[in-house]
Amino acid sequence: MGEEIRYKQVIFSNYVKTSVKESDLSLRTSKIQLKIPCGCDGVVLVKNLYLSIDPFILALMKNQELDLPSFTLDSKLCMPGMTAYVGFFKFCSPKKGETVYVSAASGAVGQLVGQFAKIAGCYVVGSAGNKEKSAFALMKVDLLKNKFRFDEAFNYKEEQDYNAALKRYFPDGIDIYFDNVGGKMLEAVLNSMRLNGRVALCGMISQYNSLEQPEGVHNLINALVKRVRMEGFFTSDHYHLYPKFLEMVVPLIKEEKITYVEDIAEGIESAPGALFGLYSGRNVGKLLVVVARE
Repeated sequence: MGEEIRYKQVIFSNYVKTSVKESDLSLRTSKIQLKIPCGCDGVVLVKNLYLSIDPFILALMKNQELDLPSFTLDSKLCMPGMTAYVGFFKFCSPKKGETVYVSAASGAVGQLVGQFAKIAGCYVVGSAGNKEKSAFALMKVDLLKNKFRFDEAFNYKEEQDYNAALKRYFPDGIDIYFDNVGGKMLEAVLNSMRLNGRVALCGMISQYNSLEQPEGVHNLINALVKRVRMEGFFTSDHYHLYPKFLEMVVPLIKEEKITYVEDIAEGIESAPGALFGLYSGRNVGKLLVVVARE
């Protein structure tokens, strides 16, 4: 008989109808035996050290069928880095001197997209923020400009008019939009896109709390008139590009030309709060929960 240990579980308690609440998840302590069943040759016991907290988790918590891909997180840069690389270089095809806008720019993917854009010789602006006008929101904007080297950044929560904000930072229009939020921001961006612009649809975090009644985009005629190419993507469809991603990003890491921020919560009991915080803008960078340090 194997060793019996106590362990903690985060239990999914309720289907989410609108926005996620910490009460939708509960913590339970159970017992398990560390024993591999007989006849299971080649099987090993594994121990989870980290949990990855990602925006699409909310879609899995709703009572509906969604065709979402599976993936593995091989390293702290693998999934976010590949997503930024595929979305920006494959779907946006950047050219030196072009203008780039990144929403949710302080998140796991956005922070890397902005740095890739600067390396490609583009002018890049990012937006970030949370539900309150606070020092934390200001810190996000400062992080984008001073750590990730965005040309400009703004707190979208302080903007009454997205169209005016984008006009302020892009007086001549936007060539590339890396979209992590969808909704009203996407609609405003379409008003500012330049001829033959590109939009990579990476995420729709503004919509995850309202999948039953999502916001519509009412000005798609701009995409037609301006010949804008918009395309959604899942990184798992493009793993054949992983060697090219490593070929580019590993030297950049060694030369310290890109940097990366993780937001780490300690203990599995912090997972419900971490997930709730993700949708209220409380995280900066890739959000992880440490289950065990070793």
